[in-house]
Amino acid sequence: MKKSLFKLTSLNLNGIRSACNKGLPAWIAAHAPDCICVQEVKAQNGDVEGRFEQLHELRGYFHFAAKKGYSGVGIYSRHEPTEVRTGFGDPEFDAEGRYVELRFDRADVKRSIISCYFPSGSSGEERQQAKFRFLDAIYPHLQRLKTEREFVLCGDVNIAHQAIDLKNWKSNQKNSGFLPEERAWMSKLLGDGGLVDVYRQLHPDATENAYTWWSNRGQAYAKNVGWRLDYHLATPGLASGAKAVAIYKGEKFSDHAPVTVEYDWQA
Repeated sequence: MKKSLFKLTSLNLNGIRSACNKGLPAWIAAHAPDCICVQEVKAQNGDVEGRFEQLHELRGYFHFAAKKGYSGVGIYSRHEPTEVRTGFGDPEFDAEGRYVELRFDRADVKRSIISCYFPSGSSGEERQQAKFRFLDAIYPHLQRLKTEREFVLCGDVNIAHQAIDLKNWKSNQKNSGFLPEERAWMSKLLGDGGLVDVYRQLHPDATENAYTWWSNRGQAYAKNVGWRLDYHLATPGLASGAKAVAIYKGEKFSDHAPVTVEYDWQA
């Protein structure tokens, strides 16, 4: 059967209006991804209509938060899905607009692309506990899903898994994003949970080149004091087709960088 290279990007926008004002549509036109998963849209349906429903040749599908100017995820796709699912069945987090899934099904294959925005716990203990509840809820959902179909989850996971995934790991061991419990959850997902960290499959030892997020404080971007928070997490069948990955740092559309993986999938 004919194979085709599929280019899939993930990017936390930190606001769709801001990212588009900083040149994101031109970047999409130049780099021509087949699909781009976005997080932190920070918009409602009324803000998107007539402005951001389409970026270049890609059509957008969204899950907005109930709260204005907060969270929200989307997927822009060149190909029309057979089904769109918003939320994963948890009322607390579905209200926050954290999960959208496009299904591309045919007789011989069931495949999904997911854009997901994991909560941050950095603002305090209340949000950290919400983050732990999210991890407890999303894990069994992903386990059920992988028994039904192949999928790749793209998103801002807000967890640096290993010491090589952030610059100052020693001083961040008690900070949200690098807590032992969060790292153990990632290890479980990538171990018994059976999913694959696609970037690490291709670049198991990369350090400074792997970072995808930088604080806005202390010239972190200029000094490359970063964290790897943005992932492609795939079922083994799809991960096996990953041929190349690139983290784009030529322009800044937000405090995150786009992570693009080229997959060799059946056309």
